[in-house]
Amino acid sequence: MKLHELQPAPRSTKRRKVVGRGRGSGHGTTAGRGGKGQTARTGSSIPAWFEGGQMPLIRRLPKRGFTNIFKKEYAIINVRTLERFEPNQEITPELLRSSGLIRSRNHGVKVLGTGSLTKALTVHAHKFSQSASAKIEAAGGKVQVIKRG
Repeated sequence: MKLHELQPAPRSTKRRKVVGRGRGSGHGTTAGRGGKGQTARTGSSIPAWFEGGQMPLIRRLPKRGFTNIFKKEYAIINVRTLERFEPNQEITPELLRSSGLIRSRNHGVKVLGTGSLTKALTVHAHKFSQSASAKIEAAGGKVQVIKRG
């Protein structure tokens, strides 16, 4: 194959529509833009939400609440998920991430108390629910709160 033999795959390219070349072409006079008005002019683009001068829906609806930009989001893990680890193992956010149980650390890891635990584990996390810490300690484990600093 030589450079002059290269060509695109069949039916992968489409010919450009040639407009404004007389009535006989089928795309003459108004060149496919219809009659007069805003959309017939060059550079015209009306936003999809424009309602012809009527008060737009987005401005008619009441606004409520706000988004707290300082909100802290925690990666959630349940006590029943910790059951898969070996007894007396130290569970850290890095270990949870490497084992695929959490995707990212966000602002930290929070352990919730859904499920039960039968093994003694030392769990390092940024937050614990009361039921989670009670279940971990009842199984003979330790709860270690990681301080952000």
